[in-house]
Amino acid sequence: MEILIGAKLKQLRTEKKLSIAELSKLSDVSTGLISQIERDLVVPSVTSLWRLAKALDTNINYFFHEEPTEEHFVIRKGEHQTIVTHHDSSYYKLLHADRPDRAMDMMEITLKSGYSYEKKALSHDGEECGYVLKGTLTVFLNGRDYILNEGDSIYFDSSLPHKYINNGEEDCISIWAMTPKFF
Repeated sequence: MEILIGAKLKQLRTEKKLSIAELSKLSDVSTGLISQIERDLVVPSVTSLWRLAKALDTNINYFFHEEPTEEHFVIRKGEHQTIVTHHDSSYYKLLHADRPDRAMDMMEITLKSGYSYEKKALSHDGEECGYVLKGTLTVFLNGRDYILNEGDSIYFDSSLPHKYINNGEEDCISIWAMTPKFF
């Protein structure tokens, strides 16, 4: 399921009285990409979306949030929200309930063979812990590559520059916990 976020981005940018050029400077996302996102011509990477959300003083979930009909503690199989990015190259299945008091994110990430979630390494406040369920995942962390195979896990301070790459021949599926909440 691909969610179109352009209208929400444009609305929030307009409410904050920011031009595309001003938002570009604040977020380190190019003006061209912001324009394409707002017109729903491209689906941004999670990192680009995070940078835009941070510059607009919100979080990524703003772009995907739907008002819950009741307070959720359990999410049943088939009811998880899935965010598709990078032209269907990565899928983020949110394993947590959409609660305002939530302090962390828990997700299943599927990264297609040959893809990275972002070209540039990202650093931010918080901590991350990942576990590979299937395939092989390369975690570029603080200038070094760590190859994780099925059953391997990693834990690190998110302020260290990092990115995830699937150099394997099959899709990689991993489970991640992250603080502070990203979505």
